[in-house]
Amino acid sequence: MSVPPESAVPPPSPDDVPPPPIGPSREERQWALFAHLSALLAGLLTGHWLGVGCFIGPLIIWLAKREGMPFVDDQAKEALNFNITVAIAALVCGLLMFVLIGFVLLPILGVLWLVCVILAAIKANEGERYRYPFALRFIK
Repeated sequence: MSVPPESAVPPPSPDDVPPPPIGPSREERQWALFAHLSALLAGLLTGHWLGVGCFIGPLIIWLAKREGMPFVDDQAKEALNFNITVAIAALVCGLLMFVLIGFVLLPILGVLWLVCVILAAIKANEGERYRYPFALRFIK
């Protein structure tokens, strides 16, 4: 049995070549995931889950990766806006502790923050755009 020369093998047809991937690349998905999870990391490192430090990570990633990576630009801005919103809400809850309702609202805010950040990280890893509920859009 003889092997035909390479010139006898037809070139692959356009139907045989897989289409380019639709949506964000793996690298973009990873950076978007890091943007969301960096808020959790800041909470772990500082012990201030709802503080100012939680928006530093998304800010750094947004500033570093926004050019040429539209998915990262979008998701890092989302994480940044949400964490700024939560920091403001935590400040308001702190002030409301003088009338005792802040003691109830702050833990609820903390659970909401944690659930939303985890959901956003999962969606970003899947390449889906996530919109945080109640986030004020400071950075557009």
